This record gives sequence, structure tokens and C-alpha cells, in this order.
Amino acid sequence: MSYVALLGLSLFFGFAFEEFYGGENDGPGGVRTFPLVAFAGAALYLVEPRFALAFIAGLFVLGAWLYKSPRGELIKAVCVVIAYVLGPIALTQPLWIPVALTVAAVLLVGSRNALHALVSRVPKSEVLTLAQFLLLVGVVLPVLYGAPRIPYTQITPFNVWLAVVAVSTLSYASYALQRYVLPKSGIIVAGALGGLYSSTATTVVLARTARDEGMSPHVTAAIVAATAMMYVRMLVIVAIFNSALARALVLPMLILAALAVAVAAVFARMSDRAPAAPIAAVNPLRLGTALVFAALLIAISLLSRWVEAQMGAHGVLALAVVVGVTDIDPFVLSLAQGGAATIGPAVAAVAIVVATSSNNVLKAIYTLAFARVKAALVPAGMLVAFCALGAIAAGIMTR
Repeated sequence: MSYVALLGLSLFFGFAFEEFYGGENDGPGGVRTFPLVAFAGAALYLVEPRFALAFIAGLFVLGAWLYKSPRGELIKAVCVVIAYVLGPIALTQPLWIPVALTVAAVLLVGSRNALHALVSRVPKSEVLTLAQFLLLVGVVLPVLYGAPRIPYTQITPFNVWLAVVAVSTLSYASYALQRYVLPKSGIIVAGALGGLYSSTATTVVLARTARDEGMSPHVTAAIVAATAMMYVRMLVIVAIFNSALARALVLPMLILAALAVAVAAVFARMSDRAPAAPIAAVNPLRLGTALVFAALLIAISLLSRWVEAQMGAHGVLALAVVVGVTDIDPFVLSLAQGGAATIGPAVAAVAIVVATSSNNVLKAIYTLAFARVKAALVPAGMLVAFCALGAIAAGIMTR
């Protein structure tokens, strides 16, 4: 079976190679060469599998042959080496490993033009920011693992930074889609993607767009779509850290998100004129943003624990109303990580719904303040309506 898989994968790799380099056939590699090279690698490995000396000798011979290839053919040479090592990998590893290696190689070879185009579009500053973030993920997380719990809270430094990584990754995925993959997708899609990044910031950007270009039904739809994605975002964040709390939230959050999507769809059909889609301007992976978020998470966790100890569940619900007019992510994460441990997942779920409802009031105020047009009363009214729906959902959840 391994030999059949090896033959199929090497043939597939060879077909793909000739598809992309068919007009540049002056170098090594192709639909005949790759299977032969792959089987040569497998045979030499079987000759002496303990130390793989024959396989290594064959690799040197292959390297000497590739050295004679024309200049500028490095990618082709690397493909030949991949085909060579595919032999022993197919014989010794689970099937998914050689399949994944072959598919990844084919995708990288076939994405040559697209990847070069992407590199030309990404600013150097964003590459450096991503490098800093990867350093913090690869160094800070392992260092903090096993650290004792922060005093007067239920979280550890590792939990704090893991929350930062999770939220930043989700935010950056939305940001990257909006900026690099779907930059001209329309204002409603931009609003939805912005809602996964920050519904409050997206609402401000859309309100400013309405001030400059008018509050069209498309802008209203985008504002409501951003709020719809806020519910989805909160549910995903909670599910990462607390499955019991996520189960308590899944029904109200998905119902509110579905209603918001339906309202956005109605407004999207009311006009053919749509302004240009706003682009998120701030990369969420900035180190300063991550550190501020971590500090807020610790502060909210301390505050939640104190409020819970002094006033119980009612105090946590009151706190949810207050934090709703700020950044609700730290509050939601503090509850998901046990910031109010004794109130239970049911009350914590109600607190999160209350916080999202309070945040909708803040976004309604921002819409009126930044749009400065009478027509902004429509999206602001929709946001207040969803605040009321959230309050009703919270009331039902407490029964």
C-alpha cells in the first residue's frame, strides 16, 4: 500500500510541477523524473534503514546533479529533493504525512505569482509586527506555563497571555481578510468582518463614512452586520476557554446574531447605492495593544472577584452593564476563565448577554455622534432595539 501511495503522490507532484513549469523545461523534474527519484529514495533507504547511509549517499549524488542545473532553478531543485525524501517518508510515516507534504509543496509551487503579489502589498511594518507577535507566542507562552495563579484571581499569567493570543489571532484573521483578501468586497462584508475584529471600532468607521457620504441603507446594514458578528465573536472566544459557559450562551447568542443578519439583509435590499468599503486601519497584533489588553484582563478579573465577593451575582450583573460601555472582551474572558467562579455558568452567561446589550447602547451613541446626520437615528435605533432584545434574552435566561 505504501508503494502505491508513493507512486500516486509522486505522479501527482510531477503532473503539478509540469503544469506550472511546463514552458520552462530546461531544468530537472517532471512527471517521469519525480516517481523515479521518489522510488530511488525509497530503495536506498531500504538498503540500510538503521543509519540511512545509502540514502544519505544518494542525497549527495542528487545534490551534485542538481548543482549542474541552470542558475535560477533553485525552486525546481528543491522540488526534486522533496520527491527524493518522499520515498522514505511514505514507507515509514502515517499516510497523512506524505500526503500533507506533497499537497503543501504543490500549493506553494502553484501560488508563486499570488505569493509574490501578496508580498508586494504587505507593508514592512506589518511583517515586523507579526514577527514580534510570533516571538511573544513562541517565547512568552512557554515561559509563563506553570506559573502560579495571580493573587486574588482565578487566572494565571499563562491564562492571561493565552487569552491575548486567542483574541488577537481572531482579530487579525478578520483584519487580514478585510485588508488583503476582500478589500473590495463591499461595505456590508467589510462591516461583518470588522465586527469580528471590533464591532465598536467598525461602527465608528461606518458612522464617519455616513457623515461624508450619507447614511444609506447599505451603511445601516453594515452597522447591524458588525453587531451580528460581535455575538459570534463572543461565543467563539468563550468556547475556546469554557465549554460549559459556551453551551449556556450558544442559543441566545446565535438567535441574536441571526436576527441581526436578517435585519442587515433587509436594509441591504433597500438601495443599490453602496459607498466604498472602509478598511481597518490598525493592526491588532501590535505589542502595545496586547499589553494593554493583558492589563485590562487582570484588572477586570480582580474587579469581578471583588464585586462577586461583596455583592454576589447581582453585583456581577451590574458590573456587566458598566463594562459594556468600554471594551467587553476582558470582562467576557475573565468570566470564561473563572473570574466569578461561584456564580456558575448560567449567571455568567446572563452577565455576558447584558454586557453585549450595554455595548450596543454605546455603539448607538457613537453612531449619532460621529455620523451627525438625522438618518443616523435609524441604525442607532436598531442598535437600541438589539439592546432591548438582549435584555429580554437575559431576563428569560434568569428564569
